[in-house]
Amino acid sequence: MNEPSVSVKNLTKSFSGRRVVDNLSFDVQKGEVFALLGHNGAGKSTTIDLILGLKAPEEGFAKILGTNAAKNRKKVFEKVGVQLQNTQYQPNITVEEACIEYASLYSAPADYRQLLEQFGLIAFKNSFVSKLSGGERQKLSVVLALIGGPEIVFLDELTTGLDVVARREVWRTLKQLKERGLTIFLTTHYMEEAEALCDRVCIIKSGKKVAEGTIDEIITASGQRNLEDAYLFFMGEEELL
Repeated sequence: MNEPSVSVKNLTKSFSGRRVVDNLSFDVQKGEVFALLGHNGAGKSTTIDLILGLKAPEEGFAKILGTNAAKNRKKVFEKVGVQLQNTQYQPNITVEEACIEYASLYSAPADYRQLLEQFGLIAFKNSFVSKLSGGERQKLSVVLALIGGPEIVFLDELTTGLDVVARREVWRTLKQLKERGLTIFLTTHYMEEAEALCDRVCIIKSGKKVAEGTIDEIITASGQRNLEDAYLFFMGEEELL
């Protein structure tokens, strides 16, 4: 088997004496859509930060495309696209200006106009980012993550706060990326989203892995009817069904 796109081994991180990520291990294979599932505060965003080298683990390690991101930031940067949960834009920047700014960071960037066209945003290129709808802004964050021509993209809670229509628009965007063979690592607490998009998922509770596998494997292991019920089962909340 080829080397995983992401390899996480015994990753551990604490804040103020509380373990946010607790001995976490999993692999993400090339070309798959992989989701880290868990409640708010379960450790999903911290795990991404540890993988990307934005935070240092107390124990364990993480590699992206066989490389430690913290030790080889430039090498990893050229191959990875990232949309973090609280992406901030400069005030009064237009969509096109944001794309030009991101493109300037790479030696051989993709054509941002083609990306804007692909994701239905070309008509907004002269619009201020602050004036975009939630769904349009999230699609822009995916475009910006793709400008460097990455081999893998990290999408952290991409559809949180979006209405149903906007969420479905973003899903269509992600399915296009999946069809291109891009490796996608996402975090979400929407089970319907994971079921619609993912090849495999890892469920974490208080930073610990409680289940991992394909959607069917997770459902079968739980003895439940669907992923949402299986999720509640593994989180110890099946009594709420």
